[in-house]
Amino acid sequence: MGRADDRGRDDERRQLWRTPAAAGAVLALCALTEWAVRTDFRAQALQLGLLLGLLALASTLSLALPRPALAAGTVTLAVVLSLVPFHTLTGAGACAELVALYRLGRSGAQAAAAVLAVPFLALALSDPADTATRVLAVLLAALAPAAAWTGAALRARDEALESSAARQVVVGTLLEHTARGERARIARELHDVVAHHISMISVQAETARLTTPDLPAAGAQRLSAIGDTARAALTEMRRLLGVLREDAGTDSAAAPAERRPQPGLGELNELLDDARDAAGTGTRLILRGLPDRLDPGIELAAYRIVQEALTNARRHAPGAAVDVELHYTEDSLRLRIRDNGPGPAPTSEAGGHGLLGMRERAAAVGGELRTGPAPGGGFLVETELPTRSETAR
Repeated sequence: MGRADDRGRDDERRQLWRTPAAAGAVLALCALTEWAVRTDFRAQALQLGLLLGLLALASTLSLALPRPALAAGTVTLAVVLSLVPFHTLTGAGACAELVALYRLGRSGAQAAAAVLAVPFLALALSDPADTATRVLAVLLAALAPAAAWTGAALRARDEALESSAARQVVVGTLLEHTARGERARIARELHDVVAHHISMISVQAETARLTTPDLPAAGAQRLSAIGDTARAALTEMRRLLGVLREDAGTDSAAAPAERRPQPGLGELNELLDDARDAAGTGTRLILRGLPDRLDPGIELAAYRIVQEALTNARRHAPGAAVDVELHYTEDSLRLRIRDNGPGPAPTSEAGGHGLLGMRERAAAVGGELRTGPAPGGGFLVETELPTRSETAR
C-alpha cells in the first residue's frame, strides 16, 4: 500500500512538472515571436535587443523549473528587470508571471507568493513616467495577488475534499465494525437463548415419549414429530448463525422482541431446575467462597456460559449428571461445569458455535475459557472471570 502511494505521488510530481514545462515552452515561443516583431535588427541597438530577448526567454522558460518557488522567483526577477530598466515586457512574460504565482500558491507557499507580488505593487505606486510601463505595472499589481490567491484557494478546496473523503472512509469503517460487532452479539444471544430452549423442547419430547407408561402410538408419534421439528429448527438456526458470523446478514425488518432484564447468577437456580426437568437427571450447584453481587456484564457472561454448557451436556451426553461449581475469590469468579458422560469423541470437531460463543463471552469480560475431556471421564468447561478492574487493584 505504501509503495502504491509513493508511485502515485511520483506520478503527481511528474504531472505537475510537465504542465508548467509545456506552458513555459509555448509562452517562450510567443515571447520570441513578439520580441522578433518589436526588434529592429538593422539598428545600432542590436545588443540591447538581444538582451531583451534573453529576458523574454528567462521570464517564460523559467516556468519549467521543477520547484515552484524557484520558478516563480526567477520569472519575477526577469519580469522586474524587463520593466524597471528597459520599460518593456512581452505579453507572454506577463502571463508567465501569473502562472508562476498561481503555481506557487497552489503548492502551499502563500506567503512567498504574496512577497513576489509586492514589487509590482511598489512599481505601480511609484507612478512610472512611461505609460506602457505604468499600465503593465498596474495590471500585474492587480492580477499577481489574484493569481496567487486562486492557487491557494484551489489547494484549500482540494485538501477539504480529501479530508472529507477520508472522514467518510473512517465513518464507513466504524459503521462496518459496529454492525459486525452487533451481528456477532446477536448471533451469541440467538444461540445462547433460542438454542437452549429449542434443545429443551427436543429433550423433553424425547424424554416424555420414552418415560410415559402406556403412551398411545399416536401420542408417541406426535412427541417424536415435536423432537424432529425442534432438531430441524436447531439445524436452520445454526445455518443462520453461520451467515451472521460471516458478516453476510440481510437488512430484514423484524418485529421488536419483548424486552426483559438480562439474566444473572440470581437466576441460576431456575436455569438448573429447567435442566433437571428437561433431562430427568441430577444437576448439582456447588458454591465456594462468599457469594457477592458482581458486575452485570460478569454475571451475564457466567450465566450464558453455564447455560450453553448445560445445553451441550443434554445434546452430547443425554442422561449424564452435571456439576456446576462457582468459586468466588477476591478478584475473580471461577466456573467449572462437568458432566459424567462419555466425553468428546476422538473424531469430533474442535468446536461449534456454542464453544466459540462461550470463549467470546469469557474474552469479552477479560477472562479465559478452557474445554476438553475431564479427568476420569466426561467433559469439562472451566473459566475464570475477573471481578476487579486493573485500576481498582
